[in-house]
Amino acid sequence: MGHDKLRKFAENETFSCLLQPDASEMLAGGYFSLKDHGIKGKWNEKMFSAPRDIVLELGCGKGEYTIDLSKRIPGRNYIGVDIKGARLWKGARQAEEEKLGNVAFLRTRIEFITALFAPEEVSEIWLTFSDPQMKSENSRLTSPLFLERYRNILRKGGIVHLKTDSMFLHQYSKAVAEANGLKILACTEDLYSSSREQFNALPDQEADALFEVQTFYEKMFLEQGYKITYLSFVIDKDGEYVHPDFDEDYWRKEEGPKRSFSHQPRKKQ
Repeated sequence: MGHDKLRKFAENETFSCLLQPDASEMLAGGYFSLKDHGIKGKWNEKMFSAPRDIVLELGCGKGEYTIDLSKRIPGRNYIGVDIKGARLWKGARQAEEEKLGNVAFLRTRIEFITALFAPEEVSEIWLTFSDPQMKSENSRLTSPLFLERYRNILRKGGIVHLKTDSMFLHQYSKAVAEANGLKILACTEDLYSSSREQFNALPDQEADALFEVQTFYEKMFLEQGYKITYLSFVIDKDGEYVHPDFDEDYWRKEEGPKRSFSHQPRKKQ
């Protein structure tokens, strides 16, 4: 492990805004019987300067969205979640240096969120540039399996936002929402060619962030010629979530080779 990563990991231990639970403790009873962490139901009490609605960014990377949204909408508390400590370091350091009382970060696997958040403790979830997991449906962060996890922690009327360069993941997520009769608030296959009127269901600050905040990965994908898509929907549903009728082979082919840092930029359409 490089010295820079070791330095970041050491600094992470000093950040009061960063929680790094011991996974072995939550897994003591097995993967399908996670032990609740002590923070569950107490985020507003223990991690923030005041009690407010809580918004999660799952797979937050370096925390750009978490930090920016916290400044645009100070009346909410924001938590960036990622498993990579070296990535979280940047956002956590900024939150500490700027004394942002409505920002926290959580280093954990997203699969563990039901052991870390109580029912109705969260009001919204953002998914920004998640891995499309084209070969594993249950690993997709908008799959029925994950929607069930979200329903366990979201309040009634809770919203899921998906911003992605992956047309595969966008179309799959839209199919999931439609198959389950979930209310779609906004949907576009090309965000930066869309009019603002399409996002009137969102608060002005969130709509602004869609266009004005670009994560490290978003900038990289735009440079490679990928269009950025957006989808938001309300999670509410009684009963089991169903899997959609989705042509994975077709959308894998449409997606083309998996994007990476090494790919040459795709030609702009």
